[in-house]
Amino acid sequence: MSSYSELFRAEGEEISKLGETIDANQIDQLLAMIGDNRHNIFVTGCGTSAMAARKIVHTLNVIGLAAFYLNPSDAVHGGLGQIRNDDVVIFISKGGSTKELTSFVNNCIDKKAKIIAITENTDSILAKDADLVVCIKVDRELDEFNMLATNSTLAVISLFDVVATVIMKKENFTKENFLMNHPSGKVGQQLAEDVKHD
Repeated sequence: MSSYSELFRAEGEEISKLGETIDANQIDQLLAMIGDNRHNIFVTGCGTSAMAARKIVHTLNVIGLAAFYLNPSDAVHGGLGQIRNDDVVIFISKGGSTKELTSFVNNCIDKKAKIIAITENTDSILAKDADLVVCIKVDRELDEFNMLATNSTLAVISLFDVVATVIMKKENFTKENFLMNHPSGKVGQQLAEDVKHD
């Protein structure tokens, strides 16, 4: 087996283990908070977590949820004005104490938004202030220093891939619904063909 194959296998194993270690009750609560939500959902994070947040927002948009990426630096310079009572703000932070995020969590609370922390540190600042904490933890990252946010980032994205899939089934999300939200590209082309022949 090549060294490349070993790395792909190692990454896959970490994601597979997540299904055995994550608290199903936390996923149930997450589904209730965003799947049954008819308000806006904001997802925020810094660095690699910001990239994960943008992917999550896109996934939620495709299945018809009003989700938006909240840039932390823009948030504290007026961006918080878009957050309303009962909106959901999802903070993604591996350590849970990133100062760019903790600096405005109380503002979200004051606005009566619901706070979800996605973190591996359940004793962190964000976790203590959250209405729901979903603990996402991998045994190790992919690189030799165990520092590069690789497996941990994929784990967070995988969580929301699972959540989106469950919501689609629960809401009886159809190919027609899918096509309305994703009419272009290869996906849109395939959906249009499927809908035409169904």
